[in-house]
Amino acid sequence: MNVVDPIRNKEYINAVKRVLRESGTRNLLLFVLGINTGLRVSDLLNLRVRDVKDKESVQIREKKTHKTKKIPIPKEIRVFISEYVERKPLSRYLFKSKKYNKPISRVQAYRIIKDACGVLGIDHTGTHSLRKTFGYHFYKQTKDIAMLQQILNHSSQDITLRYIGVTQEVIEDNLKMFAL
Repeated sequence: MNVVDPIRNKEYINAVKRVLRESGTRNLLLFVLGINTGLRVSDLLNLRVRDVKDKESVQIREKKTHKTKKIPIPKEIRVFISEYVERKPLSRYLFKSKKYNKPISRVQAYRIIKDACGVLGIDHTGTHSLRKTFGYHFYKQTKDIAMLQQILNHSSQDITLRYIGVTQEVIEDNLKMFAL
């Protein structure tokens, strides 16, 4: 299994948004919702229009943990969502396949993210990069590892730090400064 990284650089995040905007609103929304909610791709893909239309938060039952989770949706993303779902039926999948009346597959979601990042030369990315990007930036902004651990449903703070790549980042930064 390949390990993916968070997208640490905010300029890269904005560049990915620009690339995805060209491929369609659906793909851009997948990325934006993923990096702002921390939801796993399996939970994102199961969302329907009714789950987000005119809502300040999304409430789901996580596919992996079976835990119920309520996540606030930032105002600027709610505006984007409302424009995207404006004339769509409530029962429609938010990330509907162009061919079928189903959500896009995990493989298709992976291709969307991997291709957009690849255009920009961003390596070690995949669908899980969305969740890791959320975690990384949440931690950098708040420094609240206990809260992030709870949000991501991790069993320890050490796991959370390794998950978002902060442990490795700190090691590398310290080794760069080390000299005898």
